[in-house]
Amino acid sequence: MSLLIRIACIVTHLSIVLTKNRTQNFHKYCIIGAGPAGLQFGYFLQSSKRDYIIFEKSHTPGHFFTIFPRHRKLISVNKRHTGQRNKHFSFRHDWNSLISEDESLLFTHYSKEIFPSADLLVRYFQDYQKKLDIKVKFNTEVRQILRVKHHNTSLYQLKDKSDHVYYCKIVIVATGMWKPNIPNIRGIEKALGYETFNTNPEIYENKSILILGVGNSALETATSLYSHTQYVHLIARQPNLNLAWSTHYVGDIRAVNNNLLDTFLLKSLDGVSWLDLKGSSIQEKHGKYFVVLNEHYLSNTNKKRFVPDNFALRGGYDVVIRCLGFTFDDSIFSPSSLSRPWGRARKYPAITDSYESVDLPEVFIAGTAAHSLDFKRSAGGFIHGFRYTGQSLHRLLEWRFENERWPSVTITFENLLGHILKRLNEGSGIYQMYGVLADVIIVHRDTDSAIYIEEFPIKLLHHLPECTGHNASEIIVVFLDYGWLNTNDNKFEAIASNAHLSYFLHPILYYFKNLPAESDFQRWKDYDRLPRPDSIHHVVEDFLVLWHSFNEHILPLKRWLEHVLRRNLRYFFWDNCLQIILTQISSPKFCQQFLKGQGLVERSQGKAVPYARRVVMATLYSSN
Repeated sequence: MSLLIRIACIVTHLSIVLTKNRTQNFHKYCIIGAGPAGLQFGYFLQSSKRDYIIFEKSHTPGHFFTIFPRHRKLISVNKRHTGQRNKHFSFRHDWNSLISEDESLLFTHYSKEIFPSADLLVRYFQDYQKKLDIKVKFNTEVRQILRVKHHNTSLYQLKDKSDHVYYCKIVIVATGMWKPNIPNIRGIEKALGYETFNTNPEIYENKSILILGVGNSALETATSLYSHTQYVHLIARQPNLNLAWSTHYVGDIRAVNNNLLDTFLLKSLDGVSWLDLKGSSIQEKHGKYFVVLNEHYLSNTNKKRFVPDNFALRGGYDVVIRCLGFTFDDSIFSPSSLSRPWGRARKYPAITDSYESVDLPEVFIAGTAAHSLDFKRSAGGFIHGFRYTGQSLHRLLEWRFENERWPSVTITFENLLGHILKRLNEGSGIYQMYGVLADVIIVHRDTDSAIYIEEFPIKLLHHLPECTGHNASEIIVVFLDYGWLNTNDNKFEAIASNAHLSYFLHPILYYFKNLPAESDFQRWKDYDRLPRPDSIHHVVEDFLVLWHSFNEHILPLKRWLEHVLRRNLRYFFWDNCLQIILTQISSPKFCQQFLKGQGLVERSQGKAVPYARRVVMATLYSSN
């Protein structure tokens, strides 16, 4: 009996110790990675006073940028001057800064270069983490994430390389895309990797270079070498080069990196050849490297084809460099692996429209790795994009786990036009995450007002009440997008009557009498962002991206709002209201609200609204 009691005591003691250890090493939110996405999400959690920790495998935040880009020049725009005093407008064009209330933490203070050094970006991240006191546990590499049972709930167990164990309720993976994309082809080991090759151009003097890839890392490498080499050839998988100035996608080939395209198209020996690497191999002969096409690649409807003797890559190369980008590393979820989406977005983990892993509940992906939701469409893979998608994810989690509604403001119908115009001209989230994040206006006709929420994920619109805590039926969706159907991409539309033909970035407003259903979203076409609305309004594109011209921007928008709201949105001065009330049976809603203490000052004498209201009320009483 005493033995059983002793065993029971030992078991109880062990249980208490384990529970204590779990409690000491427990955080509700665990963020993996202290890169820009991890720091940004940490800032949001800290601002909300949540229990969180960030695990970073290296000694510094932003470790990726201590290595990449290899030639140390960023291609994210450092726009210091915009010609506007409005800080929100200026932030639209700042591609490197993270969101915070500290105006000293803007990257525009760190460099005057339009394409600055990556070393300065690392210093900026260090200052951001220190000044805001964001909780980061450095030199802690998470090696494994497992879902475990704890009492009546489930937690995630994180184990680092030193076998220390931590427990979390919610995991945010912000590790970015750092694992080199290495295709499974014979001889690929003979190629130098972008991540490790020697960037000193002198060692490539008078050599022939083959670069696998034709993205920004490949062209960055080619630009640094082509003045020292005999020639540089690049291999692209398709003949159409996607240039960012044409596609509007910031991840496509940037002009700052396309110098080699000049020497290619002007026939100065450098060049780009089109070849699917899956159908080839790299072989070494007589001290040179050759690209050899496989028999499977050469077969065409069972008819044998032969390599022509003028094959573009027949000359052989002294050096082969692999510049094929990066892919998501899901080894921390071993022995499991994360599902991947279809197509070229397969390098990212598969996630829902609320950034949650499709495989693991309460595991969310933030930052570049969440780019599958807007790959080739918007800026979610870059700092100036995922600082906003991270904010949206935080707001989704605030409602789901903390019962905090999505931030909103209540606006009367008469003030709605002004607020929309303010957002169109200042809102940076809807500007940079065009077609992905939108402002949503929830119409309440019973109170003649609207609830305005900012930067909500468009693809979650059918789940608006469940995601925000705001009941909604009749809504207006405000977002910016390109005119994907207009092929005349060199011409700006200048008049409101042609606003629907606008090709460049411009505001679009959708009105829904009822909240769209999930089935409505499933009937999307490729060029559609939202289901068919009950009414739609395009604000004509503007060369200065400022939508405040009265005739072409404001007046058409006002008329459209009056149409969908079925309300006269004109403002009246107190003397106008007095005349209308005394001479007409019914008065505009604005004048009715004016009698409740709302309105404009008197035009000639500038008397305050309360005084003007007293004059009107006194006149009304004296006339009875």
